[in-house]
Amino acid sequence: MNKPSIPKGTRDFSPIEMAKRNYIFNTIREVYSLYGFQQIETPAMETLQTLMGKYGEEGDKLLFKVLNSGDCLAKVTDEELRERNSLHLAAKMCEKGLRYDLTVPFARFVVMHREEIQFPFKRYQYQAVWRADRPQKGRYREFYQFDGDVVGSDSLLNEVELMQIIDTVFTRFGVRVLIKINNRKILSGIAEVIGAADKIVDITVAIDKLDKIGLDNVNAELREDGLTDEQIEKLQPIITLAGTNDEKLQTISQVLASSEVGLKGVEECRFILDTLKTLGLHNAIELDLTLARGLNYYTGAIFEVKALDVQIGSITGGGRYDNLTGIFGMPGVSGVGISFGVDRIFDVLNQLDAYPSDAVNGTRVLFINFGEKEAAYSLPVVGKLRAAGIRTELFPDATKMKKQMSYANQKQIPFVALAGENEMNEGKFTLKNMLTGEQQLVSADELLALVAQ
Repeated sequence: MNKPSIPKGTRDFSPIEMAKRNYIFNTIREVYSLYGFQQIETPAMETLQTLMGKYGEEGDKLLFKVLNSGDCLAKVTDEELRERNSLHLAAKMCEKGLRYDLTVPFARFVVMHREEIQFPFKRYQYQAVWRADRPQKGRYREFYQFDGDVVGSDSLLNEVELMQIIDTVFTRFGVRVLIKINNRKILSGIAEVIGAADKIVDITVAIDKLDKIGLDNVNAELREDGLTDEQIEKLQPIITLAGTNDEKLQTISQVLASSEVGLKGVEECRFILDTLKTLGLHNAIELDLTLARGLNYYTGAIFEVKALDVQIGSITGGGRYDNLTGIFGMPGVSGVGISFGVDRIFDVLNQLDAYPSDAVNGTRVLFINFGEKEAAYSLPVVGKLRAAGIRTELFPDATKMKKQMSYANQKQIPFVALAGENEMNEGKFTLKNMLTGEQQLVSADELLALVAQ
């Protein structure tokens, strides 16, 4: 018989992994709630009408499509079957698909529920998304996103709050990060000033590689992209920009003196950074002009978060977009959002061993089962411990003591309580500390006090 398996690019999570993931989810959720964000959920499936054409041609190919219920070939002719045009057949056989991200479903949600939504609308959402990508290390076909967005407000105070949320979350995790910030308008201004407005994507893609390939190779790539030597020369102070955030803003505003849109971007960055200075973040925030992110999508501030003590890609990112809901016929809704990379944060916390023990530990006390009488004697105390919020188990079967102790060891349960005839006569329990091996005879109240520490 074939061994069962799961689809490539998907994962099972064990109880210990789930405890760790829930610690991540709960921490982020609590911080969002502090800032007045509210949770929504959307269906795993959306209509293909909602999904298609929103992620570009490449994205359309990566959508998991769901066959129509019943006879999915009902609308397909024999001729169409013979032609074997899979894209055309999929359009006829599938009306639904699995969601590819949380942003497009969110835009659909805002448009569908606009009558009952209070603007500005602050939502967070964490759910699985699916992409028919080629699975490889760190890239899965099913993974979680954890997004927070504010829509219906142009105020830069929203950007400030999102930076505070990022700072608070990673401080709670005990992970040192660098928050990078840039502005799409600055990038547009740069392209305008050097007379290469159509080359903005090429420029940022090349500049973004500065750390990896060095200045000479970046310039060579820009030359390959069709920029003139004069344009590349004008870009040098921007590519090699250094100093404090204030010094960088000073330099960039001189370079962009003739660009209205560029100066607007500088002004937005300055407001965000100056406001954050007065609020005292725990982590460093840095203006990074090589930061580009999904350019076609963002229109204002853009952010990215790097872990300082672990080699890994960005672990959170986001930015301001001007027209989230325009794709569904409701133009003019500006928003700003961030997405926490849960799977990468999971890896970072694992590498740093940064999980608090109470977040990942399960049962705290196991009561050994010696038989019916002993179990009946233990049950009221088990109930008392649970009522006090202490995770407690009574072993269900009166099997060999060795087997029950081995269960406690396997589950890393720190305390085992035993009640045989002697203990029952005295109205007490023997409490064994599984870490030290120490045993003591205690009353039910003493037992509660000891394991609650």
